[in-house]
Amino acid sequence: MRSLLSFLFLLPLACCLPAPSRPAGSRYCRRCCDHLDPQASAPHYRLPEVRTVVNMTILKGDKGDRGDKGTPGKPGAEGLSGPPGPAGPQGSKGQAGAPGDPCKNPRSAFSVGRRKSLHSVDYYQPLVFDTVFVNLHEHFNMFKGKFYCYVAGVYLFNLNVHTWNFKETYMHLMHNQEQQVILYAQPSERSIMQSQSVMMDLQLGDEVWVRLYKRQRDNAVYGDDVDVYITFNGYLVAPAGQ
Repeated sequence: MRSLLSFLFLLPLACCLPAPSRPAGSRYCRRCCDHLDPQASAPHYRLPEVRTVVNMTILKGDKGDRGDKGTPGKPGAEGLSGPPGPAGPQGSKGQAGAPGDPCKNPRSAFSVGRRKSLHSVDYYQPLVFDTVFVNLHEHFNMFKGKFYCYVAGVYLFNLNVHTWNFKETYMHLMHNQEQQVILYAQPSERSIMQSQSVMMDLQLGDEVWVRLYKRQRDNAVYGDDVDVYITFNGYLVAPAGQ
């Protein structure tokens, strides 16, 4: 009886053994009588899965509302400068500015004199001075008797002399090596004061000086050790560019 029950219990398990024609590990089972039914022994096939794809681009909806303004981005690199534009119309004349610092304004001035009389001995003879009244910034050279221009501009010069009795007074006011004006007095039994003035436009390094011109007569100017009868003055009127 026990043997019969064991046989009946193991009989269904024997029917689920793998078929010899299927690879190992196959889970397909068959009954013992499957060989009698061709349809029951046929393998089961799964139908292919069909997927439906919808083109979303054709499903365009209505235009949405404008969104909020975004945060401004960083400024880009500076571009190249463009060509200059056409000149505009000339503006009206402005008001005069405040006076500048007088310490920064260029200045030049001198005033020198001669106490001793002088008789010309050469055809041309420079007049040298021995007394200084004003010599701003030492622009007048006392040893050479010449004014040297250190500030370009317009200058005013003035020469005053005392003539000698019965002697001619003939002098040139010189700009570099060219005579500009003449101071002249004929011989006379009376001595007189004679004067000459002129303005000159000077450049840097120009020289202004006085010379005696002898000619055929004696040329002389009067002076003594007490009083000053001969003076030579000059000062800057307007610097260049002003």
